[in-house]
Amino acid sequence: MTKEDIVEEQKKWSEGIIKMGEISNNRSSLELFVDDFLDKHYNFEEEVLFKPTKAKKQQFRNDKESAVSYFIAGENKKCTEDSGFALSKWSKITFNNSDIIINENIGLAMGNYTFENNNSQIKVEYSFVYKRINNSIKIILHHSSVPYQS
Repeated sequence: MTKEDIVEEQKKWSEGIIKMGEISNNRSSLELFVDDFLDKHYNFEEEVLFKPTKAKKQQFRNDKESAVSYFIAGENKKCTEDSGFALSKWSKITFNNSDIIINENIGLAMGNYTFENNNSQIKVEYSFVYKRINNSIKIILHHSSVPYQS
């Protein structure tokens, strides 16, 4: 694993979140895409620690079903507070890594990422841990939150 691998994975992750908004008008295609996205980018086959940005009541989403609920909500959403973070039709997601640490097949990245669409811009703090599994790099920890405000 290299720092370049992490940056490339962040790019692919961002493209996937943007795509969710782009195809959100076709629910069946969206659900198939999100299922595949989570399989490609997260290690739900084993374990994932996931604390999404806009989760308040059910802060932690450590299974695939609650991750789907967070990203695209829907009629069968698992968490009642979810409105579908990826449905905000983000047009640009920019990662600004404070640092990336590589330790054999594990990579850690921390910094800020910014989500932009026609109506808003949100700066979010994140920590991600990536693990190389066979020829894939998957997220095993995803923690993001809005910056502290006094």
